[in-house]
Amino acid sequence: MGWVGMLSGPKGLMALTLPQASEADAFYHLGERAGDAELSERAFAGLVGRLRDYFRGDQVDFPEQLDLSGVTAFRSRVYRACSLIKYGETRSYGWIAEQLKQPGAARAVGQALGRNPLPIIVPCHRVIAGGGGLGGFTGGLDTKQRLLNMEAGSLRLKG
Repeated sequence: MGWVGMLSGPKGLMALTLPQASEADAFYHLGERAGDAELSERAFAGLVGRLRDYFRGDQVDFPEQLDLSGVTAFRSRVYRACSLIKYGETRSYGWIAEQLKQPGAARAVGQALGRNPLPIIVPCHRVIAGGGGLGGFTGGLDTKQRLLNMEAGSLRLKG
């Protein structure tokens, strides 16, 4: 689907981009933290293979250690709750808020997911609006729908 940028530190994976048109675009979307980074393809060899499998439509687990030290405590909790959503399933922003025991925080959940530094790994594309609409997605609604369709199609083929 394109170039994916990845940024890791001593505590784990810090950032990942959605597929981009070029290597330069992927690097740009990693943000200013990538300015001091060193290229290390070997460090991400397993993750690269799992991402390739994922984008081919395979159900994949991402066991990487995540470094969420740069995000607020609320956002960290949102990302952990979002990570509970299984491949091929969706949940609402309200569902995430309920998991946090903050049932009125659906809008804040959406804002946190809009700043997700680890899309796909933290599967924010699986979070939809309460009425069944797609809601938002930083990568665009076409990309969100394509990811959801890919996961749903993969489950039907394997079932």
